[in-house]
Amino acid sequence: MLFNPGFWRGRLKAAGMHLVISLLIAAVAALLVFFVWYPYPYREISGGRELFFLVVAVDVILGPLMTLAVFNLGKPRTELRRDIAIIALLQLAALAYGLWTVSVARPVHLAFEIDRFRVVHAIEVPEELLPKAPPELQQLPLTGPSLLSVREFKNSNESFEATMAALQGGISLGARPDLWQSYALAKPQVLARMKPLSELKNRFPAQAAAVDAALASARKPQDATSAVGYIPMVGRSTFWTVLLDANTAEVIAFVPIDSF
Repeated sequence: MLFNPGFWRGRLKAAGMHLVISLLIAAVAALLVFFVWYPYPYREISGGRELFFLVVAVDVILGPLMTLAVFNLGKPRTELRRDIAIIALLQLAALAYGLWTVSVARPVHLAFEIDRFRVVHAIEVPEELLPKAPPELQQLPLTGPSLLSVREFKNSNESFEATMAALQGGISLGARPDLWQSYALAKPQVLARMKPLSELKNRFPAQAAAVDAALASARKPQDATSAVGYIPMVGRSTFWTVLLDANTAEVIAFVPIDSF
């Protein structure tokens, strides 16, 4: 029976249909992940692309394989429907869990932190501190990272507490809701910390074309380097650079350069 073409024809057809449906569902999930939770450049900075493909690849492959294993037109129709329904439920449950894992690791804020920008992820934010954030920042965004800043310490005790939390618990300043404030309040500090773009190009001449391309994609003239500055950025496991308007501190673009 295993070498009977008819035996495999129905299984392969069913598994193929299951694969097509799985790929369509994965494409919809990809739109959510890459255009809502992890918009560029965070899909690269925060590892969203690798995490999503790991989760979805396993789900897309296992579902059709299980259908290939159990599908048999010789079974009673009710039994066959039950088997397919169980596989679909298992696959959807696995996909839901995978998307939940991707969502809790999503970037929620780009925080200006003293002399750098830091990408803050949902899983890094202590939930017990969220009520201490300004009211407009107490809900973690679901539509991509928002821009904010870390305020100055009120006193030495607060500075000591934050330093110890960073050393012992790995909680960065940017991930502490009790230190969050609007980005607009930190613009003078951003402008003071900003370095001229010409310096970045002199330090990394091989990356000058990438810098110009980033500015061009942001619809900024490549020759307007005198009006653009940069500040280093810390990601989950990599370092990038933020390009900013030197007059307004507006974030213009990102380049994959470790400028620390």
